[in-house]
Amino acid sequence: MIDVSKLDGDSVKFGASVMLIDEDTEEEKIWQIVGDLETDVKERRISVSLLIARALIGKEQGASVEVAAPGGARSYDIEKVVFK
Repeated sequence: MIDVSKLDGDSVKFGASVMLIDEDTEEEKIWQIVGDLETDVKERRISVSLLIARALIGKEQGASVEVAAPGGARSYDIEKVVFK
């Protein structure tokens, strides 16, 4: 078990909550990256196995990422990385 409150830094890691800005729509989204069994989209928790989570891992706050999604590529700016 990882105690997320003891993690810190500006790069996205397992357990991080990430504020993203969709580059096309300017929509803000906040997701926490969790394990497969903890995934709950309604609670804004996504699996580390998902394409978007894999694209975010290791990237730093302020970076831009492109995610190859089934409906087409999406680009996001990483606005904030929080561990809580």
